[in-house]
Amino acid sequence: MNDRLPILKTYKLAIGGAFPRTESGRSIAIKNPAGEVIAHTCHASRKDLRNAVEAALTVQPKWAGASAYLRGQILYRMAEMVEGKRTELAEAISATGATTTEDARTEVDRCTDRLACFAGWTDKYPQVLGCHNPVTGPYYNFSVPEATGIVGVLAPDSPSLLGLISLIAPVLCSGNAVVVLASETNPIPACVLAEALATSDLPGGVFNLLTGQRDELVEHFASHREINGLSAAGVSQAHRATLEAGAAENLKRVRVLVEPDFTDDSGFESPWSIEPFVETKTIWHPSGA
Repeated sequence: MNDRLPILKTYKLAIGGAFPRTESGRSIAIKNPAGEVIAHTCHASRKDLRNAVEAALTVQPKWAGASAYLRGQILYRMAEMVEGKRTELAEAISATGATTTEDARTEVDRCTDRLACFAGWTDKYPQVLGCHNPVTGPYYNFSVPEATGIVGVLAPDSPSLLGLISLIAPVLCSGNAVVVLASETNPIPACVLAEALATSDLPGGVFNLLTGQRDELVEHFASHREINGLSAAGVSQAHRATLEAGAAENLKRVRVLVEPDFTDDSGFESPWSIEPFVETKTIWHPSGA
């Protein structure tokens, strides 16, 4: 008989390019369909959220100031990392029995393609969302999209990875930093993604990951004044109302998707997925004699 007990992994949070344990000291057991514990994840607290926002604040201006070409290269590198973790990510997606192994592999492939798509949009979306405005006078008038800042992302329970990637890719594309709350029922794929991104070129603090309970954290996402936007999918009506009420705190932008079809490439690979989390700056410039 083999009496060896397996060592179960406890996935940590991802904050500021590091992997700290939650300050709460709590963890959540993740189980397979047989009811067996297969891993533990951190049970993040309000303080963990504050730490993640502070980490994002330190790096977001530099990320927004990077050239569109560089951001595109980095998003493409993220796609490479997901492709390299294809088997591990597929196993993580199917670990709780929510989907088959084959469907999980297809989901990972869609995630790779979606990241590669937004890698291509980084230097193109300003031409779609911006414009040269007609004016009367000796000057030009341009409207230019800029990153809104820190965006809180609440990922749906399912699809646990494709839903997350579909929400963060357009936000990162335009120079925002994200603080993510992973799928509540299966956060393991998000944790594996965070570990993969640690060895990509993405600056630490641009992507921050929390795992925990929406009931505890939604209110704090909504009320935090340094979070400039909220993107969510798969949340309850009560949580949606809380998020939308949070817009009153600092006029943050709030987008809540209701029963989205994340396999719709035309809808989720459009530059209009970028538009909700950019601000439009208007520039006046003299045209000369």
